[in-house]
Amino acid sequence: MAQTIVVEVSVVRAHPLYRKRFTKKKKYYAHDASSVAKVGDVVRIREVRPLSKLKRWSLVEVVSTSVA
Repeated sequence: MAQTIVVEVSVVRAHPLYRKRFTKKKKYYAHDASSVAKVGDVVRIREVRPLSKLKRWSLVEVVSTSVA
């Protein structure tokens, strides 16, 4: 996992009948060869060929960095 980042995508949805809002989360394992992404950064990833058992994505760019 030295060149791997875990990207979590959160989507807020509303229940179709009751209209209660809830958050759905999905994790993607992405390849980061130069280790530029840090915890809390907003990144852009793209789909690539399978690189390992779980990695099917690659880091394109860091959109914004985290404050902390």
